[in-house]
Order: sequence, then C-alpha cells, then structure tokens
Amino acid sequence: MSDVALVTGATGLLGSYLVERLLEDGWDVRALVRRPEQARWLEEAGAMLFAGDIADRPSITSAASGCSLVFHAAASVGVGTDWEAFRLGNVGGTENVLHASAATGARFVFFSTTGVFGRARYREVLTDESVPLPKLPQHEVYGRSKQAAERLVLEAHERGTAWTAIIRPSVMYGVRDRQFVPRIAPILQRGFFPLLGGGTSTMSLTHARSIAEGALLVGTNESAGGKIYHLTDDFPITVSDLVRYGAEGLGCRVRQVHVPTAVAKIGFGVLKPFLVAIGRSDLAPHTEGTLDMLTRNNPFTSRRAREELGWVPTTRPEAGIPEAFRSWKVRVTSSLDTSCS
Repeated sequence: MSDVALVTGATGLLGSYLVERLLEDGWDVRALVRRPEQARWLEEAGAMLFAGDIADRPSITSAASGCSLVFHAAASVGVGTDWEAFRLGNVGGTENVLHASAATGARFVFFSTTGVFGRARYREVLTDESVPLPKLPQHEVYGRSKQAAERLVLEAHERGTAWTAIIRPSVMYGVRDRQFVPRIAPILQRGFFPLLGGGTSTMSLTHARSIAEGALLVGTNESAGGKIYHLTDDFPITVSDLVRYGAEGLGCRVRQVHVPTAVAKIGFGVLKPFLVAIGRSDLAPHTEGTLDMLTRNNPFTSRRAREELGWVPTTRPEAGIPEAFRSWKVRVTSSLDTSCS
C-alpha cells in the first residue's frame, strides 16, 4: 500500500489536524481545496494542494488517483433548515468522494457526527455504535443528511464496491476552530458564565487532534472496514472545566454563576419563542439541544476504538482548551477588542 492520502475539508478544523497527523507519520498528503491561494499554509506544512470541490466529481477523482486512503472531512454544517443545501453538500458530496475512492481503489474514511442521533443522543445509558439511529424530525436537516450519507457509505462496503469506515465525532475544539470556541469565547470575555445545574456534567467535547489520531488508526486497520467508530470521549471535561481552561487561554477572570437546572429550563423555554420573534427561527429548534449539552452528561462511549484500535488520545484538555482559546484571541485581536470585562 502506497502511503498517499487525500483529505477533503483540509482547511477546516478536523481536516487540518488530520493533514498534520498524516505528515507527522510520513504520508504524502493531498489536500482538496476550493481556493488554493487561501490554503498556502497547508502547502508550506508539506501537503500538496489540489484545486477542486466535492460537488465536482472529476476534480475529486483526479485528486484521489494513486491514493491508498481518502479521508472525507468536508461537510455542510450549520443550523439552517434548507434540506436541499445539506443534501447536496453532505449526501451528494459524499457520493462523489465515495465514487472517486472506489474508482481508484482507495480506502474511504467518512466523518459523520453524533448529530445523527438528534436530541435522542442524551440517553440515560451510554450510547455505542450498536444503538439504532432514530427517525429525525424534518427540521433536523443536518442530522438527516448525515444519516443518509452514512447509508451510502455502509452500502458501498456491503456491496464490495469500496472499503469504507465511518467515524462519529462529538463536538470538536482546537486551534483553527470556527464553530465551538468562537461561540463560547465572547461569553467568557464578559467576565461571567452561568453554570447550569452547577456545571458538573461532563461535556460531549473532544479535541480535533484526538479525532485525527483515531482516524488514522481506522484508515490503516483492515478490520475496521464496514464499521462505525465513536470518537467522543478523549478525556472527561465538565462545563466548569471548560470555563476555567477557556478563561486561562483568554487571560480573563471569569466569575462562574450557578444556575439551578429548573431555572435554566424556564429560561431556555422563553428563549425559543424569543428567537422566533426576532427572526432567528433557524436557531429556535436547537435550544433544547444546547440545554442538554450544558446540563446532561456525555452519553457516548468510545470503547470500541480503544479496544479494537488502541486509540489513546494525547492532547489533554488542560493543555488543549487554553491553546484553542488563546489561538482564537490571537486571530481576532487585529479586528476586535478582546479585553475581558
């Protein structure tokens, strides 16, 4: 097997960590990027840039030619409710990358999400890969699109048209994060943070480097073919931990305000119609999920990855979280006032 790998979504949080991890292991890495001029930093790190888009099958097939591994990390993400946009990006795009992998004989590793479980993911018992996926409501278009993409990937392996495997990360954080940290950091900079239910619940939060480490194990392990792996609990992180480590990275002093869970539920109940009233009906359906994430324990287990693949994450939260928030602060310093209240 030649050590050449293609990464889609290489400029994103997970994709960039995966590029770094592959390079560290001596792989020749190809990065599929839409705008090469904005991805020169990947080239400087050692990756070869291939201009293309997951919507353009010929460009993907060209980039995948000669590769032994294809990691599909590109995705349409967000809180919108436009099914067609998510279908094109997450189902159509996955189908195109999968076709390219099959045509070139490369193994295909698909990054899904624990969002395929919808709100049902916060169960009272641990959720492993054997738990059936629920039928999601119409407004959960992201989760529905990822469910559909998973079916394509598993069916390809079952038919023997391609070697495939699926990884389901939880919420990720790290340097270059454009989703989680940018939402939390401005709140911390105000100088206080509400700890719903005391902030003692463990979060469904994993460092992107941990996901990249696990992904390489999946892609290089023949027995992982046709399987799903949850990479969802590298180290326990409570909400209180997040606030403390995030404040450290920002150089802020943050007062943690304890809010009883019952009061939080009332507040989030009021928030939902308020969002609709101000024209943010796209955010309204996600209020319950946000409340669950902040008040209920991480429901997922990564035991399969640990036992079958020997997944041993290396980036501890006491180092990774401050680094991620520090990086965010550096990025916005030139355009925003990032001082703490």
